[in-house]
Amino acid sequence: MTLRAGVVVFPGSNCEHDVVSALGSLGAEARLVWHKEGDLSGLDLVVLPGGFAHGDYLRPGAIARFSPVVGELAAFVGRGGAVLGICNGFQVLTEAGLLPGALQKNIGLRFVCRDVELRVESTSNILTSALEEGERVRIPVNHFEGCYTADADDLRRLEGEGRVVLRYLDNPNGSANDIAGISDATGRIVGLMPHPERAMSKLVGGGDGRRLLSSLLGALAAA
Repeated sequence: MTLRAGVVVFPGSNCEHDVVSALGSLGAEARLVWHKEGDLSGLDLVVLPGGFAHGDYLRPGAIARFSPVVGELAAFVGRGGAVLGICNGFQVLTEAGLLPGALQKNIGLRFVCRDVELRVESTSNILTSALEEGERVRIPVNHFEGCYTADADDLRRLEGEGRVVLRYLDNPNGSANDIAGISDATGRIVGLMPHPERAMSKLVGGGDGRRLLSSLLGALAAA
């Protein structure tokens, strides 16, 4: 079965073609979805890619959260779909209330663009189900507002329910509890700041991103 993915394009997105190419190289049928579309029928996966949705006016994701496609995501997941938010996409998911917490400016007010080492904290989600807890992966980050923050109750819930997906080993942005990615309670909505689509081979990015996206597609195929 060929999995079908929609990669959402907001005004200001700039990583959508990278994601389409990465998923296509793994055998998925991926297409671009304009943010004003409200029909997600026929899709197995929706990806919110990186970039600067609506120019990050007000704050990252604050305007994008009102797009028709974002309003359909909860119902889409309820029908068995899955959602992955990468970088700006993670910010959109928190603004929309689909994931807890928020992303704020990096500590030191510095833009960060480099490879980071991550530890797999949980495998009870669509992204890391084929990996091992405690395993280390190396993925690039590219952001100015990637410092994850949440109130104490949300942090306790995320940690206690195994919803921290990835954790920085050398925190590049000041994120609470070194959090690099989280999931919702179902494990079918995942947001992360690192860019797996930029680590698809040993020659470009090291290949750990390919492992993560392969795990994602494998989880959906087995569902």
